[in-house]
Amino acid sequence: MATFNVQTPHAKRIMLPNGEALLTFRQDFGARMSDSFSNVQSFVDNEVLRYSQPLIPFRTGTLVRSGKVGTVLGSGLVQYTVPYARFQYYRTAQTRSYDTNRGGKWFERMKTAHKKDILSGARKLMRQRGGR
Repeated sequence: MATFNVQTPHAKRIMLPNGEALLTFRQDFGARMSDSFSNVQSFVDNEVLRYSQPLIPFRTGTLVRSGKVGTVLGSGLVQYTVPYARFQYYRTAQTRSYDTNRGGKWFERMKTAHKKDILSGARKLMRQRGGR
C-alpha cells in the first residue's frame, strides 16, 4: 500500500486587506487526510481492476487473475504479471472473434468508458472520510 504522509503546517499569520488572520489546522488533520488518501487510492486500484476485467483477452483466465495477484491495492500501480501480458496489451487486436469487448489496450479503453465513474466514486469516498 502506498504510504501517504500529509504534514500539517504550523500556525501561520496571514495579512489580509482588512486585518490579520491566524491560519491553524486541527491536530489530527495530517493523519486523517493521509488515511483518506490511502483508502481512496485502494478504491481507485480496485475499480481499475473491476472495470478492466471484461475487456481483457480471456482464454484460461490467467491474465485476469495475474492482475489481481500482481496488484497491491492502494499502491497506485496495477500490474498484470504473466509473461505474455505486455504482448497481449500492446501487440494484439482490440477485439476478439469470441467477444468484441475483449482485446488489447484494455486499460485505455476502460479509462475512456469509466474514468468519470471512478473519479466520481473517489470524490464521494473522500467526502465521506472527511476531506473536502
